[in-house]
Amino acid sequence: MENPVLTVSNLCVERAGRLAVDAVTFALQAESETALVGPNGAGKSTLVAALLGLLPRRSGGVEILGQPLAANGYLPNEIRTQIAYVPQSLALQGHFPLTVAEFVGFGFDSSGPRWPWRQHRSRCAAVQRALERTACDDLASRLLSELSGGQLKRVMLAFCVVRPRKLLVLDEAQAGLDVPSNERFQQLLLDLRRQEGWTVLHVSHDLDMVRRSSDQVLGLNRRLCCSGTPDHTLTPERLNDLYGPNVVPYRHQCRG
Repeated sequence: MENPVLTVSNLCVERAGRLAVDAVTFALQAESETALVGPNGAGKSTLVAALLGLLPRRSGGVEILGQPLAANGYLPNEIRTQIAYVPQSLALQGHFPLTVAEFVGFGFDSSGPRWPWRQHRSRCAAVQRALERTACDDLASRLLSELSGGQLKRVMLAFCVVRPRKLLVLDEAQAGLDVPSNERFQQLLLDLRRQEGWTVLHVSHDLDMVRRSSDQVLGLNRRLCCSGTPDHTLTPERLNDLYGPNVVPYRHQCRG
C-alpha cells in the first residue's frame, strides 16, 4: 500500500481558550474520499484549519505527502501547491473588481517568479476547462461580488481544479448548491479521484450523500468518536453516540 497522503497523529487544537480538537488520529489513503461528520460545534472546521496550518496546534503531528507540517504552519512550496482548499465561505467586501475568469486564473499560477507570456495559452486553456468542468463557463465575465453563494462555491472549486493537485479539502463546500449542481459536484469529485488521482477530505452534514460517495467516515465530536466505512460508521447506534438521540439525517436542499 502506498504511503498515506495525509497522516494526523494525536492532534490537539485549542480555540477560544478551550480544547476544540482532542487527540485525533487518522490517515487518508491516496485516491480516497473521506467525510468528516459531526454535530455543530464539534470541531470539524477547527480540525481542517489546523491540518492545513491555518490554525496553530497545541500538540500532535500532521504529515502531508510525506512532509511534516511545521508548528508555524510551514510546508515546502512543492507540497503546498499540491493542496487545494474550499472554505465554508469567501467574504467579499463591497464591489470586488475581479472577474470569475481572472480569479480562477490565479489558481493556475505558481508562487515565485513567473513569465506570464510563456504560459498564456496553457493558462487560458486550463481556466476554460476548469470553468466548464464546474459549470461556471457562463460566469466567466461576471464579477465575484455579483455571485450568489452557490455560484461562488462552484467558482472556488474551479479555482482548485485549474491545475493538477493531490489533496482537496472541502469545508461544507456543497452547502448552498441546488440539487443539479450538487450532483455535478459529486461526479467531478469522483472523476478527480479515479482519473487524476486526487484524494478528497470533506466536511459534510449530508449523511445520505456521505453514505453513497465516501470510502471512509470520521465521526468527530471534539474527539474522534467513530471511524471506518459508511456501513460501519453510520449505524443508528453510532449516530446516536455522535449526535445524541434526536439526530435526523440532513440533506442539502438549498436552491440558491
